[in-house]
Amino acid sequence: MFVQITKEEYLKEISKKAWYQTNNIIWTIIFIYPLFSIIDFIFANSIWLQFFIVRIITDLVILAFYSFFQRKNYNFRILLHLTLFVLSVTSALLCNIVDLQQLNIYYLLFATIILFFNLQVFWEPVNSIIQVLIAFLLLAIFFRLFSQYTLDLVINNGGQIFFIITLISCLVPGARFKVIDRDVRSQLLIGRSNEQLKDQNRDIAEKNSIIDEQYEQLRKLDNQKNNFINIAGHDLKNLVGNIVMSNNMLKEDDYRLSADQVELIGYISEASEKMQYLLNKLMDVKEIESQEMKFNLEIFDINTEVTHVFKGLVETAQMKNIHLVDEISKVPFDVNLDRVFAGQVFQNLLSNAIKFSQTNNNIRVATSLQRQKFVFEIIDEGTPIGQDELDGMFNKLKTLSEASDHIESRLGLGLSIAKLMTQEMGGELMYRSDDNGNYFRVEFQVIN
Repeated sequence: MFVQITKEEYLKEISKKAWYQTNNIIWTIIFIYPLFSIIDFIFANSIWLQFFIVRIITDLVILAFYSFFQRKNYNFRILLHLTLFVLSVTSALLCNIVDLQQLNIYYLLFATIILFFNLQVFWEPVNSIIQVLIAFLLLAIFFRLFSQYTLDLVINNGGQIFFIITLISCLVPGARFKVIDRDVRSQLLIGRSNEQLKDQNRDIAEKNSIIDEQYEQLRKLDNQKNNFINIAGHDLKNLVGNIVMSNNMLKEDDYRLSADQVELIGYISEASEKMQYLLNKLMDVKEIESQEMKFNLEIFDINTEVTHVFKGLVETAQMKNIHLVDEISKVPFDVNLDRVFAGQVFQNLLSNAIKFSQTNNNIRVATSLQRQKFVFEIIDEGTPIGQDELDGMFNKLKTLSEASDHIESRLGLGLSIAKLMTQEMGGELMYRSDDNGNYFRVEFQVIN
């Protein structure tokens, strides 16, 4: 998180800090400066009353400046310069009219005022240097006008100490300015960071609220899906039960039927058993939603199951004038899989290939053994379905966009289920659609 502060914000905060320090300085001087008359009374008893009046007038002038600058909201630096100038005028005058014995005291008082200023003030150090130079200039002017003593006497009786203290005190504002400037920047950055964190927390709370709402919607949809599966499965089981019951009644009178009819009854019986098996799996919603599906594993010849699926879809292909080319290996390949689910994988792939293929087209169905793996292939050299559309059908259990009038609607649900079943049984399903047509491939490990 990168935080920035604008120049306007910085100057505003600096001004607030400066005015805070300025207020402390001004009010401290207003209350303390008249008390210097106690020192006047002790060391300059003969003229302390005049000094007291001068100090009161100085206080009132400073108070007038302060009130005026507060109302007009002028720059605090000008107010501080005027305040220190007035104090310097008064103090420089007193230093040049007192007796020689009191010079040390009044030079120390003058130095104390400047030192107090430099210890409290918040401004650039060049301002303090200017005020010290003004103080030196005022002392020089009043020395020429009022002093009765030589320069050597003045320097030896307090002047030297005054010069040293005031010059050294000019070093304080620079360090103080840097410290307070860094503190102001840190406070601004911390404040801005806190504001950004609050905004981010609000955004996170809003997003969490949206997620909770979406989760609740998904939960309701999941309940609706489970209810639909239960209702649809229950109704389908009833329909399959009726088919099985009717087929069993036909079996009882099979002596009246021809050989072809008896064979068809066998196909119906086998298909009904598979439908019942799949419906039982469908009704077990918890098993469907678990990470691992349970299979009834058995060892069987997978080529026999492919041949059975192939024969069952020949008539469906002929209805679209599609020719299925049988390239199924006659060599038995034993696998350890769920027979019904494996057959469902081949059924879904081949039925969808027929469904998506154009009329008067050839679809080759081939099986082989490659690297100890059973390989099932569907090769359709007709118009390609499209790789993106196949990706959608194999990877998402959702309805694709409606096709044009001369192409059937492509739901892709059977292909998604085929891929899921293949992976759950330890196999691998691959596909592609390019200029050469459509290609589907399934691999399972063989055991012989």
